[in-house]
Amino acid sequence: MQRDPSINRAPRSLARGKILRGALVVAALGAIGVTVGAVAARGGSQNQVPTTAADFFMPGTQPNPNSETFTPVFGAVNCTYCHSDYGVEVAPFDTWVASLMAQSARDPIWHASLTIANQDANIGGETCIRCHAPGAWLGGRSSTGTTAEFNGEDYDGINCHFCHRVVNPELGAGSAIGYPGDPAEPDVPIISALQSQGLIPEGAGNARYVIDPGDNRRGPFSDVPMNLHGGDTKLITSPYHRSSEFCGTCHDVSNPLYDKNAKGQFVLNQLGSAHPTQNPHDMFPEQRTYSEWLKSAYPNGVAYSDQRFGGNDPDGVVSSCQDCHMPKVIAGGCRFSEFGDPWFERPDMPQHSFAGANTWVVQAIRNQLGAEEADAIGLTQERIDQQSARTIHMLQAASDMTLSQQGANLKVRVTNESGHKLPTGYPEGRRMWLNVKFKNAKGQVVAERGSYNSKTAVLNKSDTKVYEAKQGVTQAVSKLTGIPVGPSFHLAVNNKVYFDNRIPPRGFTNTGFVEIGSAPVGYSYADGQHWDETMFPIPAGAANATVTLYYQTTTKEYIEFLRNANVTDDKGQTAYDLWVEAGKSAPVAMDSATVTLVAGNPADLNGDGAVNAADLSILLSNWGGKGAGDINGDGAVNAADLSILLSSWS
Repeated sequence: MQRDPSINRAPRSLARGKILRGALVVAALGAIGVTVGAVAARGGSQNQVPTTAADFFMPGTQPNPNSETFTPVFGAVNCTYCHSDYGVEVAPFDTWVASLMAQSARDPIWHASLTIANQDANIGGETCIRCHAPGAWLGGRSSTGTTAEFNGEDYDGINCHFCHRVVNPELGAGSAIGYPGDPAEPDVPIISALQSQGLIPEGAGNARYVIDPGDNRRGPFSDVPMNLHGGDTKLITSPYHRSSEFCGTCHDVSNPLYDKNAKGQFVLNQLGSAHPTQNPHDMFPEQRTYSEWLKSAYPNGVAYSDQRFGGNDPDGVVSSCQDCHMPKVIAGGCRFSEFGDPWFERPDMPQHSFAGANTWVVQAIRNQLGAEEADAIGLTQERIDQQSARTIHMLQAASDMTLSQQGANLKVRVTNESGHKLPTGYPEGRRMWLNVKFKNAKGQVVAERGSYNSKTAVLNKSDTKVYEAKQGVTQAVSKLTGIPVGPSFHLAVNNKVYFDNRIPPRGFTNTGFVEIGSAPVGYSYADGQHWDETMFPIPAGAANATVTLYYQTTTKEYIEFLRNANVTDDKGQTAYDLWVEAGKSAPVAMDSATVTLVAGNPADLNGDGAVNAADLSILLSNWGGKGAGDINGDGAVNAADLSILLSSWS
């Protein structure tokens, strides 16, 4: 495979070479007052929304490319001397570098999405860069909405120097504490300066961060015995770094192009100006991971006797994002042991792994760079293998599954054990589904539901439960853009949630999730319900059933969209080729179980031992659908099933 000689620049094309399929016929990116431009997309044309930088303005620290009082964000290589190579499972750099936090600006899926965001809305990628490459955004290198102005260190994504300079935007109990000889409240002058400019962000999300303008390091510990960072760099104790609110800075994302009207619909703002309220809950909810957590039972703590998500907490209580995604380990934050405890070894050192649910992209990045160049930035195969194992563990810990037989039906219950929806985040091809294999006494498969072809990456969705969300555009946005009404992957202009049956977390209430714009759509869950149940009719001859809950990071539909909708550059093709090379985002088994089945009357839909009006009601209520009432297992509830039921009436 070919490799780009510059390890930190824009991703290279794969062996197929650079494929340019068209060109944007638009005014220069970043121009003020551009007119709607036509995008020559496959199968038709699409109009670009004529947005400007003003449409994407948000409060928080603003770019300071030429300021003498602002220290630029530098790359993670500067941190490796002290914070790496003393334990692949514990050293902060070793665990961070193989995470999507570290690779957020090299992610080929992001690069392909960035191109399409800019096609859909002029400089629409600027907001994406704000989160994925904060060093570039703060340095003023995102004005075109592209990576064209990036320097090498910008590709380190969400790195050490950025995160450890983040300031709590709210003064109070979570504010930082100075060391002796330093200001008692180091946050005050920073917050005061932003307040005077009206730049304090209210509400979480959209990477509206506040950054210490000086080269100071913030973290949760107050007992570091010596500051080895040199110069004027101060060590500042920051309780904020152990709070979920810190993570909420980026893990709620709202589209500022839209404002919510009195009917709860999202309509396009007047172009050329910032969002009228700057309240994220008035913007279109692209993703709501932090808010889902906030409206769950987890802020008050949920105890797991099995320490489900790892970590060194003896009580197994999960109450913050960090408890799961940065589990506590016995280690030190620095390689120098001669200074003694607690410098080198702590019982609660946060592992900087940030394990989540992306199963293939980090490996694809190493494949893209090549072994030599990947090793040069610390992205070794050993570190990736360790991270892959953590990702699979995280996925398997996130759910539980139980099976039971009810008459002629197999009932499958999936329970969400995570602190947010399952799955959560932007629905960029992420999904879970149930695969059911009914076998006879000889172990032969007599029927399968939710089959998946690993060669073609095609899932049969017609006969099983798939957990997913679908966003898209309304008629008004369709008229403006030329994108067909309905579900789409055009995240920059999507303004409606068309479907969302993802399983809510413990503590879920419909009212609470309506407030944050994350209520189920086209599906329903009762207050307090953090599980879902699916009934599968048991086919004739089935002696047992094996059910597997699968998760997939990137579907064929999404990756083909990134390839086909891209008419500007070859980044969609690059992402597609890497996806193929990495195994087409092979599904991961989150749970699997087998149950022995007892022969019963398939027409006894409620399992009460009799075929009567109650079963007829179930069948009729699902007429024309699938699942409950599909007595003959042909994938549809219809007259054939009604005939079987009536012939079995008792």
